[in-house]
Amino acid sequence: MNKLSIVLLTAATVLTLPAAAQISIDRVRPRSERVDFADSIRTQQVERDAFSLAKYRAERAAIRKERNYLEVTASVQGTLTSFNEPWIDVSGGDNSIATIGSFYLNHIFKKEKFSIDTKVSAKFGYNRMKVESTNDDGSTSSTGVWFKNQDEFWIETTPSFSFSKNWSYGAVLKFRSQLANGYKSRTEQEEIHRKSTFMSPGYLDVSGGITYTCPAPRFPIKINLSPVALSAVFVESASIRHNFDYNFMPHEEANYSQTAPYGVPNGKTSKYEGGSSIQIDFDRKFGKKEVLRYRTSFFSFYGWITDIGQKNKYTDFGLYKQKHAEWDALENKQADDEPVLAIHPTVRWENTIDIKATKYLTTSIYFQLYYNRAQCYDVQTQTILSVGLSYTFQNKPKPKQ
Repeated sequence: MNKLSIVLLTAATVLTLPAAAQISIDRVRPRSERVDFADSIRTQQVERDAFSLAKYRAERAAIRKERNYLEVTASVQGTLTSFNEPWIDVSGGDNSIATIGSFYLNHIFKKEKFSIDTKVSAKFGYNRMKVESTNDDGSTSSTGVWFKNQDEFWIETTPSFSFSKNWSYGAVLKFRSQLANGYKSRTEQEEIHRKSTFMSPGYLDVSGGITYTCPAPRFPIKINLSPVALSAVFVESASIRHNFDYNFMPHEEANYSQTAPYGVPNGKTSKYEGGSSIQIDFDRKFGKKEVLRYRTSFFSFYGWITDIGQKNKYTDFGLYKQKHAEWDALENKQADDEPVLAIHPTVRWENTIDIKATKYLTTSIYFQLYYNRAQCYDVQTQTILSVGLSYTFQNKPKPKQ
């Protein structure tokens, strides 16, 4: 048996014998101590959604649309009549063109109990007709003449603060005038014949009070009562003040000697009166497709505050005319002693009826009644019937105010 075999046999014998060992564990009694844990990390709420600029803009646009109402209406109406010379020679006739454009804007801003209602209206029209004129040699000739037949614009803003369901505190500011020169007639269109222009006249009405708004959708009426109001008239053009006369007055009153353009005293460019005013507005559309719309506005002002401070005032026109003639005949008359006519209430009533035939074709009927004794002693009226193209834009249905 060699040495290698002996070594392997010995190792196998050792591995197969059982082994034993003894281990002892000592008992350990640890000392208990109180441990306080402190969190040094500050917690903060973090939104799960990231900021979106597009979402922010969409939310702001929705808020603006909720608070703002905008309506814009523009229309153009016109007529054209044309005859050739043989027709005129046989049957007569006159070539004419008439056109009128109108614009209306209504913007309402409302935030909680506060609101501002702004309205803008403008009407402007011209017509052209032939006018016969006599030449120096006695012959006659006809020429086409343009003549203004409609010219007026006004701006009105009404801020208010509601204190109950149907009542609110508010003010009314309204300014109106015209854009172009107005003349006495078609054949008299020189500077000496000019009757009106921009700010001649111009009107400003400012009032403050309470406003009642009817809650019934079928009767959307708004009434503003202003115990304190201001009415101002402006005649800024010197030529208008110089050309003014009272030829438009009734015949029995044509001898009225005091020339006061649009009620503004001589030597002045404006007149201010204090008193009270009332304004009534109504605007409603009828029918399922809203083919009919009726708008009306009634405004009246009475300058009782100014009346109280006037000297030598007369209510009766006949007595006033007599006293004024006596004063005018004096050699050394004093301006402070000049008789004055007591202020009468002014009335302005506008009515507009729009009938839609199609989306872009509308028939409009406009009627206005105006009474202002400082300008004319009769009631003034005008009526306009027009058919033409019209377009209305609304960003949303009109809200209840």
